Amino acid sequence: MFIQTESTPNPATLKFLPGQAVLEAGTADFPNVEAATKSPLARRVFDVAGVVAVFLGTDFVTVTKADAVEWDHIKPALLGAIMEHFQSGEPVIEGSQAGGHQAGDGENAELVAQIKELLDTRVRPAVAQDGGDITFHGFDRGVVYLHMKGACAGCPSSTMTLKMGIENLLKHYLPEVTEVRAVAL
Repeated sequence: MFIQTESTPNPATLKFLPGQAVLEAGTADFPNVEAATKSPLARRVFDVAGVVAVFLGTDFVTVTKADAVEWDHIKPALLGAIMEHFQSGEPVIEGSQAGGHQAGDGENAELVAQIKELLDTRVRPAVAQDGGDITFHGFDRGVVYLHMKGACAGCPSSTMTLKMGIENLLKHYLPEVTEVRAVAL
């Protein structure tokens, strides 16, 4: 098994590509070790000292490290942990997987559906390339609330992505949208 790595716009986050499917569909975000109870893969990655977050995509694993840790020191252990997991035959996630967008409002259901469609077709594929994901969290009085995950969470360029990219895109297609804000969960 050969695992490729790619840098992301977030210097604290590295993207690992094992060359096979990680998740059948969607994403899974583990912002801390306590959140990883249902994922043998995430637990194994968290066993490497210095790991502070793990994010799983359809074909990648994104790892966020502590600021005091250097990639050169933990990258070999991470490659080993990911390889060990895929060779073990264990599932990536035990049980059913939740995730994705929050449900939409009744009165704004049609607009929310359009927002989600634009996110799914134009935004999420691009941010997945950078090792992250952005999901819909809510809509209220013209403001779209989005949750940033993986490499997008805490990325220095995330504000620029939200304001210059996603906000402009949504405002262009949906005049009801006046602003986009990130939410922390």
